[in-house]
Amino acid sequence: MSTRKSRTMSTAEVAVIEDPIARLEALDRKAMLGGGQDRIDKQHAAGKLTARERVDLLLDPGTFVELDRLKTHRCTDFGMESVRPLGDGVVTGYGDIRGRLTYVFAQDFTVFGGSLGAAYAAKICKVMDLAAKVGAPVVGLNDSGGARIQEGVESLAGYADIFLRNTLMSGVIPQISAIMGPCAGGAVYSPAITDFIMMVEKTSYMFITGPEVIKTVTHEEVTKEALGGATTHSGKSGVSHFSFHGEKECLLGIRELMSFLPQNNREDPPFVETSDPVDRPEPALDTLIPRDPAKPYDIKDLIAAVVDDGFFLEVQRDFAGNIVIGFARIGGQSIGIVANQPAVLAGCLDIDASTKAARFVRFCDCFNIPLVTLVDVPGFLPGTEQEYGGIIRHGAKLLYAFAEATVPKVTLITRKAYGGAYDVMASKHIRADINYAYPSAEVAVMGSEGAVNILYRKELAEAKDPEARRAELIAEYRKTFANPYRVADLGYIDELIVPRDTRRWLSAALQMLRNKRQENPPRKHGNIPL
Repeated sequence: MSTRKSRTMSTAEVAVIEDPIARLEALDRKAMLGGGQDRIDKQHAAGKLTARERVDLLLDPGTFVELDRLKTHRCTDFGMESVRPLGDGVVTGYGDIRGRLTYVFAQDFTVFGGSLGAAYAAKICKVMDLAAKVGAPVVGLNDSGGARIQEGVESLAGYADIFLRNTLMSGVIPQISAIMGPCAGGAVYSPAITDFIMMVEKTSYMFITGPEVIKTVTHEEVTKEALGGATTHSGKSGVSHFSFHGEKECLLGIRELMSFLPQNNREDPPFVETSDPVDRPEPALDTLIPRDPAKPYDIKDLIAAVVDDGFFLEVQRDFAGNIVIGFARIGGQSIGIVANQPAVLAGCLDIDASTKAARFVRFCDCFNIPLVTLVDVPGFLPGTEQEYGGIIRHGAKLLYAFAEATVPKVTLITRKAYGGAYDVMASKHIRADINYAYPSAEVAVMGSEGAVNILYRKELAEAKDPEARRAELIAEYRKTFANPYRVADLGYIDELIVPRDTRRWLSAALQMLRNKRQENPPRKHGNIPL
């Protein structure tokens, strides 16, 4: 779009144009300028793109079809009847992302600061309704000062209309929100209901109440960036799933994410051809897991070694690092990966890790994306902070999510699988379809040291050399119980596999499960322990 400065025709000047085609063209030109060239320049000076520039980068070139370009508000209070910009501050329509239909709305900060009114909300609702009818994703590009105060309760009603559609379409079509400027107050709840939130560092922020209100009420002093910037929500709150250095990277990130997702809940994710052989061995995996169970390793090394071309799109990378989630492909098939991370908190499950993984599992189950679970978990993180914070309830979310999921589920125990965490991490007992384990796997109620201290408390108290006897008992317990052979004997593990052949085994299982069909008992919905 040209940024050459020129005088914009007034609405009155456009109205007197007699030729109908010339009049339409003049209106189109006026609509394309949003709030005018001066405000466009201010948007650029703030390091931000305009709504239309964002749409152009998001969609395949030449595919965008705009709707309601000439729609205006109907407010007559506070002098609003004399200021009726075309489009009313939001660009809506549809186009393609990698050749697949996608609906989009982009809030235009150059018009009334992107504030939402009744007509504005109606435009967004229209594209959401169309997306639901045809089964296509919706991407929202948020850059708004919030509710349009001049329209009062009508703007609040507009938000509620959008929230309702977000909720009813959840699990039906993918919904993605990019925060590309301010998103405050009630406006945050629409992105919060959608499937993924992307943020841009230093130019986007989200919060319920701003720094000024917080200072007045609680006397805390905090900046917008510290309160609700991309770094805060990516690393501390977990509200944001992806953080990007700039807007272009954010929009390209949306395109990448969409390549792993189906159009709707009735379709399968797109298949992507790969030249990476599905039976490719990876000898380095034979030595990745340390023999010493107390030594960490990076589970991402294992992931990179087994997925197509080593590409893994990690979700919530900076939040709850003790569990890793994200998308990849094996044999061209899109998969969701959930993996304990031994390099962080020894891979323990805590409150944040449980909720992070549970939501991801439920998303994959909604949209027919098979789950691969990599297990190395010593248990749930102990401590009063976790117990007082409700680890029982939050841990149950992950258990519930895995148990409820009906997509293909393949689990690999790489090392530790102790206690209740063994059950939770997609065990055979909660309907995992195929369960593998490495020879290094340890499946037990608890670690050898803890078990010996409980089972042989009296004997150790009476032993002449308690430490020597404890070492003997630990070695004996580990040999007897802390190995995968007993669970394999019971049928809880389908196959013990050599690490170098992991990709081949995972691929074979996923291929075998491609036509899996499973349904849960009829019900309105379950009651997940929120």
